[in-house]
Amino acid sequence: MSPVRTKNFDYGEEAVACLKEADPVLGAAMDRLGRVEREVIPDLFQALVFAIIGQQVSAKAAATVWSRLQESLGEITPESLTTASEQEIQKCGMTLRKAGCIRDIAKMSAEGSLDFGKLKQLPDAEVVAKLSSLRGIGEWTAEMLLLNSMERPDIVSRGDMAILRGMMKLYGLEEISREQFEEFRGRYSPYGSIASIYLWRLSFE
Repeated sequence: MSPVRTKNFDYGEEAVACLKEADPVLGAAMDRLGRVEREVIPDLFQALVFAIIGQQVSAKAAATVWSRLQESLGEITPESLTTASEQEIQKCGMTLRKAGCIRDIAKMSAEGSLDFGKLKQLPDAEVVAKLSSLRGIGEWTAEMLLLNSMERPDIVSRGDMAILRGMMKLYGLEEISREQFEEFRGRYSPYGSIASIYLWRLSFE
């Protein structure tokens, strides 16, 4: 089995300094936590499969299914996933709907109708629009690909419950309105992805 290659999200001191200046509350949390790393999957196809697996399940459950999928299929490629049946993919611990979505993505990638090389060249909003047009992929999944594979610098997903939980903990709120969320997201820009990395960590404290 060829292991899926990962690396840490690449961000520098300039981003950290800008966030601390823009939001002293977040800055204090960043000082307390130190540098927080976020593991990303550079291969866009593999990262999209992982994001689909992670839809509406815990990080721990997603990691378990991801491990089983690799054990079952070996290398995670469009070819290996189109060769497998939906039932074989489902047996790794996901719904048949997710298995079908993953197989669809694999088939489109193998045929070239979903070109990840071209996808990399698109702006954030166009990546979200392109992927959201596909069965079983919504805005959150597309945003996770932007952050957890492409390493785009300014992604803060309103659809991510851990990010919302982190915000509520950080600012002492019981809930977050859309207006508050947009205010925070604007404050973090152009380094929203780094803020997201810290909010994820805060959500699990």
